[in-house]
Amino acid sequence: MSSSRVDPMAMDFNALRTMVLVFDTGSFSVAAERLDVNQSTVSYTIERLRKAFQDPLFVRQGTGIAATDRCHDVVASVREMIEAYQDLSRPRDFDPGEATGVVSISCNYYERLVILPKLMRLLRKEAPGLTVNVHQAFGVGGQQLKQGNSDFLMGPIRFNDSGLYKRRILNDEYVCIMDPANPLAEGVLDLDSYLGASHAVVTYGGNWKSNYLLEVEAKGLSLNQVLGVPSPADLGQILRGTDLISTLPSRMAGMLKKDVVVRPCPLPAPFDIDLVWTSRTHHSSMHSWVRQQIAQIAADVPSIGD
Repeated sequence: MSSSRVDPMAMDFNALRTMVLVFDTGSFSVAAERLDVNQSTVSYTIERLRKAFQDPLFVRQGTGIAATDRCHDVVASVREMIEAYQDLSRPRDFDPGEATGVVSISCNYYERLVILPKLMRLLRKEAPGLTVNVHQAFGVGGQQLKQGNSDFLMGPIRFNDSGLYKRRILNDEYVCIMDPANPLAEGVLDLDSYLGASHAVVTYGGNWKSNYLLEVEAKGLSLNQVLGVPSPADLGQILRGTDLISTLPSRMAGMLKKDVVVRPCPLPAPFDIDLVWTSRTHHSSMHSWVRQQIAQIAADVPSIGD
């Protein structure tokens, strides 16, 4: 690194934003793509920042890059500066009827089934100028959020990273569904009958495991799984005319009630659905309004017993 110093006061917000984006993505090329510039522009900007802060900021590590300790400190402060500046530059009044923009949401089947339909009906009525992009969240939702590919992450979040905002929007528990002719559809389903039944298990893909499966394992038990499916989308038809049972969140099962019988699960394994976002959208009046609508929709979702 050259010993010549660049005046730190000569660095603008675009340069600082570039540094934060390289930090978040761990890549000069990905940051360049996000900013719609060529990689040499990003490299030139980072070189100037290195001279301004008298630190390498990013160093080679294997096939990628790693931020220095100094870079971690600088980025933490810069985030606050950018957030404060963005807050100053945004209009305080928000009129959903006149708003235009794109809202990106990372979520999975549960949220797409339970929340998204009502959200879209509301947006088409109240904010028709808003466009919504939905991304599959399993395994990559946190990364999508941090890299700016999504504005919100909805789901049973199991990470607690700093710099994230979180709001609990609903809770749920698991129930069992089965064909109405299944002998287990009569009476109370006890634990022994549940464990001995033939199960159709929704695997969802990746390393994710539903809470009820974690509870089964924690008790040193196992299910008699005879079918694994990646999505609950067709379970009503799959269970029809068979002795199979499946375990689903109660609100999801409620959407299938016309095809199946719903019974309490002996291992209900309650869980929460959270809405998570970053400082990038925290003070945005548009995103704040959308967050509020999502929270209200979730609060009004009926449970299986309603």
